[in-house]
Amino acid sequence: MKIYIFDTDNWREIGATLSRNKTRTFLTAFGIFWGTAMLAMLWGGASGLEGMMKRNFQGFATNLGGCGGGHTTMPYRGFKKGMNWSLNDDDVAYFRRICPILEYSSKINNNGAVMKYGTKSSSGLIQGVEGDYFKMQVPVVHEGRVINESDVSGTRKVVTLGKNMANELFGSQSPLGKYIEINGIYFQVVGVVSQKGEASLGGRMDDSAIVPSTTMRRAFNMGTDVGVIVFTTVPGYTPTDAKPWLWRAITSNHPIDPRDTNAMWFMDISEMFEMVDNLFLGISLLALFVGAGTLMAGVIGVGNIMWIIVKERTQEIGIRRAIGAKPSDIIAQILTESIVLTLVSGIAGVCFATIVLQVVDHLTYDPLLGSAHFELMFGDAVGIVMSFLVLGTLAGFVPAIKAMKIKPIEALNDK
Repeated sequence: MKIYIFDTDNWREIGATLSRNKTRTFLTAFGIFWGTAMLAMLWGGASGLEGMMKRNFQGFATNLGGCGGGHTTMPYRGFKKGMNWSLNDDDVAYFRRICPILEYSSKINNNGAVMKYGTKSSSGLIQGVEGDYFKMQVPVVHEGRVINESDVSGTRKVVTLGKNMANELFGSQSPLGKYIEINGIYFQVVGVVSQKGEASLGGRMDDSAIVPSTTMRRAFNMGTDVGVIVFTTVPGYTPTDAKPWLWRAITSNHPIDPRDTNAMWFMDISEMFEMVDNLFLGISLLALFVGAGTLMAGVIGVGNIMWIIVKERTQEIGIRRAIGAKPSDIIAQILTESIVLTLVSGIAGVCFATIVLQVVDHLTYDPLLGSAHFELMFGDAVGIVMSFLVLGTLAGFVPAIKAMKIKPIEALNDK
């Protein structure tokens, strides 16, 4: 089969054939255009929606686990059910010692507080944390530094302020090195931070005053009690995998029945992220299904118009056969017309979808979180166009075979 790509007469004939019925050609081309555009926009839109969801968790560990105290649901060793218990330093130390899959961990104590600087005051949250806290929720550091292990081990009276809190107390001036009063205790400001996404450990970082956990518990007479422990596991494991070691540490230090696992508050963020991944996999498959349906509608339109073109050109094809045109030449001509219609309309549809996605991506851009990635990758764009091209060619193949089988004498007598 020969297709004369550089034959101007061939291209003139294709143009004349497709323009013979402009309305029909336009509607068919629009069907292909809209099919490729819908598939591309759905595919890129699904990617953007996933990006918008995931950027809310920027800086937040996806394999995070947490545990806190609670109350028993079974009697044990003379203690009635309903006994309240709290995590303490011994529980955390034992857990860290025996759990082989632990990566990072931090004790967290939260409390409401009034922060004062000069004549200005602000109500917010004080959080007592350890150095690993900022490895599990990576902040944006605007000034200075975050709380580190030296601050914790040295029980230093230092504080890292959230951006909103710093603005309320200090306005436009830098708070570094200055002292603020928190519930009657003075702390030196060593840094200003803000949260990247929406997810937070215990409270929104922007509205908090973050101090060393040891300092907080000593300064405010909280003893050895720990509000919660948050932790991550090494790659290949989830927080749920660490739960048996955590439960072992707790039951060894508290009068809790080893079977009473409901006595412990426990969370595994990785399960939520797995659900989100499954949700967007479903959305992507739905987008693919809807787009494929639209694609098939456009392809059927191509097949219909090529079938009508063959019917209208029966006598012309018969004359060509009579003067020596080969069957392969007839097939090449019909398929070329199908390919041109599909390729031009498909590329236009993908270009239109790309422009729409770029506009949406610009509108949803966040200076802090960045782009949500409403975009169509080049490979995906080529795949969509090639899918339409292959299916459009197949749609034109049946009419082309019909045209090839037309006998010259029958074609000349066709009216």
